[in-house]
Amino acid sequence: MAATRLELNLMRLLSRCEALAAERRDPEEWRLEKYVAALEDMLRELKKQSSKPAPELMNEYSRKVDFLKGLLEAEKLSSSTEKALANQFLAPGRTPTTAKERTPATKRVHLQTKARCTGKMRSELLGTDPLAANDFEEFTVRKRKGLAADEKQSAVELDAVLQHHQDMQEKLAEEMLSLARSLKNNTLAAQNVIKQDNQTLSHSLRMADQNFEKLKDESDRLEQHAKKSVNWLLWIMLIVVCFIFISMILFIRIFPKLK
Repeated sequence: MAATRLELNLMRLLSRCEALAAERRDPEEWRLEKYVAALEDMLRELKKQSSKPAPELMNEYSRKVDFLKGLLEAEKLSSSTEKALANQFLAPGRTPTTAKERTPATKRVHLQTKARCTGKMRSELLGTDPLAANDFEEFTVRKRKGLAADEKQSAVELDAVLQHHQDMQEKLAEEMLSLARSLKNNTLAAQNVIKQDNQTLSHSLRMADQNFEKLKDESDRLEQHAKKSVNWLLWIMLIVVCFIFISMILFIRIFPKLK
């Protein structure tokens, strides 16, 4: 089915938006945001037409428009970490917009944006100067623009730059993963030590309670024993006194007083 005029305009504007997204823009740049809003309106109108494209192609258009919209929203975030995290969830297009493209432009934009955010985040983490990475990227962009006549050579250079940033991103991800593993191991070790200390403390408390109960029982037994000893000693003393008294009386009766 031949493309309608609205679809052709959508493809041209989409290609222009992808080219703008690939460039380094000023914070006050407003054209891309207006273009993306126009793309959304054109996409809605295209969905309402009876002779609309195939569902796969419509999904691809929607995917690219959503990608550009998410890219603009990610650029409005304040920190590099939030921007990098937001870019991770973006889904670029799967097919090229124009026949001149070897790879989808949204995919290249996605890789460039991820590399830029990763470089800024790494500079913030390591305290390095982010201008070196920016100068290198600007140099590669200028070099790629200078060789625009040779599209094949430019594509090769762009792939090399993207591969370089991809390698840097993977290396940074490995370092962060290693730090996360180390932190996890240290946390588990500290947790085990705390758990052992809690077990030792609980055992000590149980032993102290047992010793207290035993000491209490022995104190009660000693008190009872002391009471019994006092009672027997009292009876013995009474018996001895009575015996002495009776003996004195008998002694007086048997041996009367001398005259």
